[in-house]
Amino acid sequence: MHVAMIGTGYVGLVSGACFADFGHSVTCIDKDAGKIAGLHEGRMPIYEPGLDVLVAQNVKAGRLSFTTDATRAVAEADAVFIAVGTPSRRGDGHADLSYVFAAAEEIAGLIDGFTVIVTKSTVPVGTGDEIEKIIRARRPDAQFAVVSNPEFLREGAAIEDFKRPDRVVVGLNDDRARAVMTELYRPLYLNETPIQFTERRTSELIKYAGNAFLAMKITFINEMADLCEAVGADVQQVARGIGLDKRIGGKFLNAGPGYGGSCFPKDTLALVRTAVDAGSPVRLIETTVAVNEARKKAMAGKVAAVVGDLKDKVVGVLGLTFKPNTDDMRDAPALDIIPALQALGAKVQAFDPEGMTEARHMLECVDFREDAYSAAQGADVLVIITEWDQFRALDLDRVKDLMTHPVMVDLRNIYKPDDMRAMGFTYASIGRG
Repeated sequence: MHVAMIGTGYVGLVSGACFADFGHSVTCIDKDAGKIAGLHEGRMPIYEPGLDVLVAQNVKAGRLSFTTDATRAVAEADAVFIAVGTPSRRGDGHADLSYVFAAAEEIAGLIDGFTVIVTKSTVPVGTGDEIEKIIRARRPDAQFAVVSNPEFLREGAAIEDFKRPDRVVVGLNDDRARAVMTELYRPLYLNETPIQFTERRTSELIKYAGNAFLAMKITFINEMADLCEAVGADVQQVARGIGLDKRIGGKFLNAGPGYGGSCFPKDTLALVRTAVDAGSPVRLIETTVAVNEARKKAMAGKVAAVVGDLKDKVVGVLGLTFKPNTDDMRDAPALDIIPALQALGAKVQAFDPEGMTEARHMLECVDFREDAYSAAQGADVLVIITEWDQFRALDLDRVKDLMTHPVMVDLRNIYKPDDMRAMGFTYASIGRG
């Protein structure tokens, strides 16, 4: 089948490359000429493990191409995917749908013959209706169907998630569109992947409900971590104890400094706004948003509680991205923690394996270092914010020798408290008494 993918960001590029790997002919379209030029040269605009190889293989096979001109690709497409950004709208928290609606306007003028227009971007309930109105107003004669097909890709594991997903959700009310979507995802039927066909608005809400539930689960275990510290319990054992209950499950029960990234912050906020507008507020999610924001800001106080006065103290920071195996800095806890440390008078030196380029644009007065050990050099305290694998097996004797004072605040519970204290570190972690 012929697929046009509007947008070569995280969702569009990964989805396009994976559809091409399924055997479809895919053209990825973006207005950013520099990004398209880079893709032609094999340079990825994002860091995602394995994506560069997947893209190169499918470009070589002739199944994947890139362009700034949507004309031919959309006209020939059986399905056109909208995979553009939907950031939080400044001022009110609603999803900014301007890029989605602009894409719909462009698509309307280019489709030729029956075309399935698929919203892959995360959008509020009812967006598909608005897209349909836009296209129908522009092209009353056009044959098309608007479909919701939300993405469920974890950064750092996106290719695996696309090819071996827990489920695929498709929202539509057109039999021809159902046939097209079934053929697009036919390779997944071989793996017996559950493919759930729903009404379009239901599909749109599934995406938001899923992300909100996971964000709530993270926030729950973070509050349990605070309680564990107050009463002398171990949050990791609490998480294991409740996670073994199959009704709960162990995923997303790792206590830490709060959630961030491209999805949870904006999607929980957008769901809250949608619910308020619909006259059906979601109080649990409202509280989740508030608690998470407060938690990220409070982490600097946790460091100060261990070190004391932070004025003129050197704080080494390991990890800047919101999670490992990505270069994504969007709403990363580090963006709240580091300025708060600086406000307390600390001097910050930091290292991240992939996030340094973005971090330089988003953080001020930070001394960016070349590796974990140089971030520890001369530090009064070392703070682990992101749990990259390379931070899990540091040469702790070397770290101790490099630091002015052997103090570690581990916001991801990578190390064992008894082991760290036996090595002579003053050690603090999350929710472990």
